Amino acid sequence: MRDLTHKVAWITGAGTGIGAAGAIALAQAGMNVVISGRRLDKLEAVAAQCQGLATIEVLDVSSKEGVQTVVDRILARFGHIDVMVASAGINVKERNWHNVSLEDWDSVIRIDLDGAFYCCKAVLPIMKTQGDGLIINISSWAGKHVSVVTGPAYTAAKHAMNAMNESINMEACTYGVRATAICPGEVATPILDNRPIPVTQEDRDKMVQAEDCGEVIRFLASLPEHVCINDMTISPTWNRGYVAAAGSQLPR
Repeated sequence: MRDLTHKVAWITGAGTGIGAAGAIALAQAGMNVVISGRRLDKLEAVAAQCQGLATIEVLDVSSKEGVQTVVDRILARFGHIDVMVASAGINVKERNWHNVSLEDWDSVIRIDLDGAFYCCKAVLPIMKTQGDGLIINISSWAGKHVSVVTGPAYTAAKHAMNAMNESINMEACTYGVRATAICPGEVATPILDNRPIPVTQEDRDKMVQAEDCGEVIRFLASLPEHVCINDMTISPTWNRGYVAAAGSQLPR
């Protein structure tokens, strides 16, 4: 496994959920972590758990200019970017065809797809010049399985993210750059608060936890440079989709 000490990771959506857990896990492994998100107070709380290895860069990933500015600042400070985790993502409460607004569609696509693209586009030339680099795109179970639960905007964005991720591997593998799409099933993070049907605490406790995904991010970053895990699907053992589909047919 690779020694991550003094390497540099940039994590978007790092104020909460998977991004926050990933930043903390990478800092525990000795990496310098640059954490980005829209809310300074959330980023400060995460930075306090990163053993003095966190740098805060407030950012809305839907701004292509903002993304490039942050990347330039990271390079000026550290001189390299070894890992980029694109974890910024949203969904909306009114998310299905009968009630999703055009504005909400645009918001989801801007953050979940365009934002990830801007980040990948900004770090790729750097990683290619370095001859090494890992991009981790936080996709979703919805990037592989169409569901009314997640709605068309989020589902389309995550399917597109998976395709974008693999296109990076196709075009950049000869430069030593690797990309992994992590596709978690239900994860107990704040994005659940926007579900049209509230999720009980009992169900949240059975889901994948953000810290589980953080450990996966650390594992991926620790792999040797000749290894690429193109995508990884993670789901709760007690999978609500499976339980609902099987209904009373499940053995007791």
